[in-house]
Amino acid sequence: MMHRLLLKAAALAACLVAAPVAAQQQDAKEDGKSFGQSLRGDAQRAAQTPPEAADLPNYEPNAVRDLERLADNPDRIESSAAAAATTHQGYRAMRDSIANRARFDSEEIEDVIARSLAINETPLDYTSGMSVTGSQGACVPLPPGSASAGTYTATCNSGTRIEQSAGQCTVPLIANVSQRQQWHYLCNDTGGSFGHPWCSAFDGNSCRITGYRPGPCLQWRDNQFTHYCTEPGDPIAEISCDAPDNRFTPYAVTTDTEVDTALDESQCTGLGNNADCALETEICTDSFPQTRIIDGVSVSRSCWEWQRSYSCVTRSAASDCAEIEDQGTCRFLREECLTDGTPCETWERIYECPLPAGDTGTTQYVCDGDVYCIDGSCETIERNANDEFKDAVTALHAMDEARGAFDPDTLTLFRGTRNTCSSKVFGVLNCCKGKGFPLIPGISLLVALGCDREEVLLHERDAQGLCAYAGTYCSKKFLGVCLTKKKAYCCFESKLSRILQEQGRKQLPKPWDKPREEQCEGFTLDEFAQLDLSQMDFSEVYAEFTEAARLPDELETSVLIQQKIEDYYARSGQ
Repeated sequence: MMHRLLLKAAALAACLVAAPVAAQQQDAKEDGKSFGQSLRGDAQRAAQTPPEAADLPNYEPNAVRDLERLADNPDRIESSAAAAATTHQGYRAMRDSIANRARFDSEEIEDVIARSLAINETPLDYTSGMSVTGSQGACVPLPPGSASAGTYTATCNSGTRIEQSAGQCTVPLIANVSQRQQWHYLCNDTGGSFGHPWCSAFDGNSCRITGYRPGPCLQWRDNQFTHYCTEPGDPIAEISCDAPDNRFTPYAVTTDTEVDTALDESQCTGLGNNADCALETEICTDSFPQTRIIDGVSVSRSCWEWQRSYSCVTRSAASDCAEIEDQGTCRFLREECLTDGTPCETWERIYECPLPAGDTGTTQYVCDGDVYCIDGSCETIERNANDEFKDAVTALHAMDEARGAFDPDTLTLFRGTRNTCSSKVFGVLNCCKGKGFPLIPGISLLVALGCDREEVLLHERDAQGLCAYAGTYCSKKFLGVCLTKKKAYCCFESKLSRILQEQGRKQLPKPWDKPREEQCEGFTLDEFAQLDLSQMDFSEVYAEFTEAARLPDELETSVLIQQKIEDYYARSGQ
């Protein structure tokens, strides 16, 4: 009994639960049906209405038309992409990121590692302490290392190369002599009068009117002096035909000789149809004799043959940056357009390259005892190199040069002199090689090759580190392509002056003017007072100081004292 009651209760509960669920399902069905009906009208209208460009997401008619044109001419895809890439911000950012990535020479890394491993193997050989007797310890040379002697600016070219060439061709005069018969008839416009046909009867038969003769007189009159016509008839036309007209009788049949002349330009077709070739000159090369016999007929012409000279240009993509990029040690800085056209036809790529380390013959040492020496610069042992000494010396030297570099006329310091050198874009002769390139012995050789003597002197001064690169500008261009460029430099009396100008302009800031206009002005007194010499990198001039450095007098004296003490102990046997 209890079991049946439980079953009834469960069934009742199920019904109570099922009823709301069924009601909810019915409501959802009705909502979905009404929602679908509300959208059905919009869907039908959209299907029946032609699509509009504004209704299509991301639809750009111009872009679609551009793609259609590229589809018709696939060869333009690569050139269009290359042209768009030069101005695309994302592409330029990617290229600059790749070009400015730090690069290290593998040999230099291996050299540093080998040096570190050598010291790590036997550290006491390089850092041994003082000897028990108190005498000065030994100085042990460090393993050889690599060091850069500074940097230089290297440039190369990319873009369009124009090659000019000359072409010649011959144009002879061809003369042809032909003979043909002519049938001559008479006609008039009244038709039938005096037996002459209408002139219109000869239309369309290769006939032409060649003259007129007077028509017959219709009325004569006499007086006591003369007999004259008072009513002349219509004139009679003379017609010449290339073929006989069987309807009429010619009054004469003659044979004419015709001379036709024409220029034979077949040899000049290639040059004349080339849009990149322009006719420069046309001269007569055969004018004697002027009268010649051709097929028995004398033909006279002032010239019988001409020679045409054309100037042609050929455009091609070019780059001479492979030599710099293959070094692997140069860092790309920027790319500048040498021409003013859009798109740019000629680019100059600018790199910063390390100067090759020269063999100075000096050796670095670590000394035990009371002194620490590197390249002859010795300090009281602190086990830490003191960089402040060389910075202070350099700053004092700069102040000393400032006294000599002061220009009282302009009240400026470290004024330079403007120098320029030229080079062919994509050409062999380059009169602008200086710092970073070996000097060619003898000025006469470069002058003989086409360089100015001033350009050769600039080459030497730049190689000595006395000149700062101010920029490049195009000095000669053709059809929007740069053919010759000029580099502008500011040269100074010392390497230190050049460094002060280069790094001081960055601090102010006071960038170089446009390369065509830069005059290498010096610093005003107020500008020089703003410079922080402690923030400048004078590493290029440190080598000059260390080469000239000698052991201090105090160190020489201490060495003598130590030697005398050792000699005293040696003599006394202690």
